[in-house]
Amino acid sequence: MAKVVTMGEIMLRLSTPNNEKFIQADEFDVNYGGGEANVAVSLANYGHDVQFVTAIPANPIGDCAVAALRKYNVGTKFISRSGDRLGIYFLETGSAMRASNVVYDRADSAIACATADKFDFDAIFADAEWFHFTGITPAVSDLAAEVTEAACKAAKAHGVTVSVDLNFRKKLWSSEKAQKVMTNLMQYVDVCIGNEEDAEKVLGFKPGKTDVTSGELELAGYVDIFNQMADKFGFKYVISSLRESYSASNNGWSACIMDGKTREFYHSKKYSITPIVDRVGGGDSFAAGLVCGLLDGKDMKAALEFAVAASALKHTIPGDFNLVTRADVENLAGGDGSGRVQR
Repeated sequence: MAKVVTMGEIMLRLSTPNNEKFIQADEFDVNYGGGEANVAVSLANYGHDVQFVTAIPANPIGDCAVAALRKYNVGTKFISRSGDRLGIYFLETGSAMRASNVVYDRADSAIACATADKFDFDAIFADAEWFHFTGITPAVSDLAAEVTEAACKAAKAHGVTVSVDLNFRKKLWSSEKAQKVMTNLMQYVDVCIGNEEDAEKVLGFKPGKTDVTSGELELAGYVDIFNQMADKFGFKYVISSLRESYSASNNGWSACIMDGKTREFYHSKKYSITPIVDRVGGGDSFAAGLVCGLLDGKDMKAALEFAVAASALKHTIPGDFNLVTRADVENLAGGDGSGRVQR
């Protein structure tokens, strides 16, 4: 299996139980997660040799975060034990027409304060085949943006394929700042993943008349922006997840992909996900499924179907991590969505 590197922030997640609002909660459920950490866990579950790169404080909470990764066979030897605190996010899980809500408490976290000299990128990328990061990490701080660019430069120097999930987070930075930082980083990227909001807010492309809040999709708009993105940045593949959000509990889920060279475009099958157990990490599980599919040598259509199936399954699992196997994903991608008890 391939050696894959992901880099970003892993956080302590405190979520309200039983769809309670924050004001109702007397206790929180504890999980660990974060964009690139979630991708790392998925890829390790699929059998790949994964190293997760981050900074984590040398304290018991930091130890718990490391243990959460090791539990799922994610490599942690390149983690810098530095900084004073682990980032935290609070999650109020929505239901029906009530949206979920996230509150961040991650200012001055270990990764936000880390500098590039904390990481031996030559050792990290030795023999690696793939590097994955998201737009969340450079949004955390200017220092984190510098570390992200240093990692991208090192990855390309080692001939590593680089993928990004654009992941715009309006609670972390403005669209103007995102476009300035992320447009620069696109020079290192081979495979670009995002959704309609990411394309607009992070890179300045808007897909036609699509409105994610209405559930209306106009695929011609995606063809248009994919062509523009491939022209501007030379991506090998451009991919978007397509979430039709009817309510917090009921989503349509599919995706589309374009080959940047041939301009072949493909739209996957669509899944109706209801009721949603936990949508956090859904995009990360999609990215991981796509990376896995491409590393396995699947063509872009088969890789996309694997990714969409993997992410659909994640919506049924509480917590950030997608804890499904290759067989689970292949069964669903192959048409078995019955949910029958396996005896």
